[in-house]
Amino acid sequence: MVLIFCSGLCLPGCLSFGEDSNTIELQVNYNTLNGTVIESYLDGELTSLESFEFIVDFSETKSETKLKKFGIEFDDDREPIEVEFQDETSIIVSFSEHGMYNLTAYAIDEQNNRASTTEKIRVDLRINWIEDDTNEPEKMPFNPIPSNSGEHPIYIEIVSTVENPSIIEDFGGGRSVDFTWKITDELGDTCQSYSEQVGDGESVTWNTIHFNTYLLHDLSIEYDEGQDYISVSHTVSIIYDSD
Repeated sequence: MVLIFCSGLCLPGCLSFGEDSNTIELQVNYNTLNGTVIESYLDGELTSLESFEFIVDFSETKSETKLKKFGIEFDDDREPIEVEFQDETSIIVSFSEHGMYNLTAYAIDEQNNRASTTEKIRVDLRINWIEDDTNEPEKMPFNPIPSNSGEHPIYIEIVSTVENPSIIEDFGGGRSVDFTWKITDELGDTCQSYSEQVGDGESVTWNTIHFNTYLLHDLSIEYDEGQDYISVSHTVSIIYDSD
C-alpha cells in the first residue's frame, strides 16, 4: 500500500462516519468505500496497473482541547500512519491488491485523548488480457486469494471474446477455427469448459461465473480444429460481497 498525504481537500457528497470521546468529536469523511484495481496485459506482459484510491478526510473533526494528530490503522502487520493536525487534514489511500480491508481512522488531542472509527474497504480486481494474431494463445493466470488472508471474494466473472480476423490476401479467404475455453485450477482439474467455432471474419464470446475463489486458476484456449490466427480478449473480474 502507498499512502500520500494532502491537506484542505473538499469532498462534496462523501460518506461520513463519526465517534466521540470525552473531548474529541471525530468526524471522518470518505469519498468512497469500494473500488477496483485494474491490471492490463498485452501478449502475456503486464502493461499497466491502476490502483484504487480514496480519500480519508478529518477536516470536520472538533475537539475541546487542541488536536494533535490524525491517523490510520490497518488490520494487518502494517504500521499506523500518523500526520500532524497543523500540517494535514486528509489522507489519500491507495490499494494495489484486491481484498476486504478494515481501516481505522483516529484522532488524538494534546492530552492524548483518542477517538476512532473503523470501516470496511472493498477492493475488487479486474484483469484485461489481450493477445493479437496468435495460433498459440497463452494461459492467463489469475489469483482470487486475497493477499491479506482476509475474506475471500464471492465469485469470479469471466468474459472472453475470440476473433478470427479475415485474411483477404489469401485466395478464397481464411477458414473457421474450432476451439475450447478452459478454466483450470492449480490441482490440474478442469473447472469449466466451453467449445465454439469462429468463422473467418467473425467473433464469439463466452460469459461465465466461477465460484471457486480458494485456488489459483488459469484461463486457456485450446485449438480443436483449424490453424488460422486468432485475437483474444479476456476480462476476468474478482468480486467481493457488497454488503
